[in-house]
Amino acid sequence: MSGPMPTAFDPQALPPLREVIARFGLDARKALGQNFLLDLNLTGRIARSAGDMTGVTVVEIGPGPGGLTRALLATKAKQVIAIERDHRFIEALQDVIQAADGRLSIVEGDALEVDPIQIAPAPRAIVANLPYNVATPLLIGWLGRIEDFVSLTLMFQKEVADRLVAKPGSKAYGRLSVITQWRSDARVLFNLPAKAFTPPPKVESTIVHLTPRANPEPAEWKALEQVTAAAFGQRRKMLRQSLKSLGNAEALLAAAGIEPTARAEEVDVAGFAALARAFRAR
Repeated sequence: MSGPMPTAFDPQALPPLREVIARFGLDARKALGQNFLLDLNLTGRIARSAGDMTGVTVVEIGPGPGGLTRALLATKAKQVIAIERDHRFIEALQDVIQAADGRLSIVEGDALEVDPIQIAPAPRAIVANLPYNVATPLLIGWLGRIEDFVSLTLMFQKEVADRLVAKPGSKAYGRLSVITQWRSDARVLFNLPAKAFTPPPKVESTIVHLTPRANPEPAEWKALEQVTAAAFGQRRKMLRQSLKSLGNAEALLAAAGIEPTARAEEVDVAGFAALARAFRAR
């Protein structure tokens, strides 16, 4: 990844985040799932945990007052593109834009409607403290095209993060675990206490790093969604019962080589992919 090295950016040279919040009257809005991370040691740790960003365009979601944005600009990322739907922050980020020397641009819009692949040239990565209320739908949208990203380094509420990496047989293992692990290698990096945020949320947060899975099990996305929805929709029941809605569950399970008495939480990703293939073949 050649090209000129970005000029050094010093996050400390800008006004403190609390000062920016006070100057622009930036209260955190609950309806938008806003909780600000103001500790520059923590935002720096998140940015570094994404790995070497040399020559990469980084997409950030919901920069808010710009704590993580500053930390991302301090990496060797080629450029940072931040998607922000709350117009108040666009004005507040002008100081950062100026200091970034052409490496920061803001896209005003809803992250659920903005396609990062359209706005960011490859190689691209996403590093974001996701608003809790849209974190899961955003992730699912990106997983469908994860091969277009170097990596995703994302903050979730801890309970969701646990589900992403859960293994078969555990309570947290479910549809989200299967779809995430089918498309990516996901690992938990570290937790952030509620008190690190302003205002503090009622839950702990976790940073998760996801990279595209080199050889995902062959399966069609829609078919996998349908079989996991049916299986985990009645997770306490045996699969021959929970998959009845898909028609002839016994034949489906036989084709996939899965015991009809198994329960959803006992079946691994390869098993669900086999089920999806059998379902699609019908």
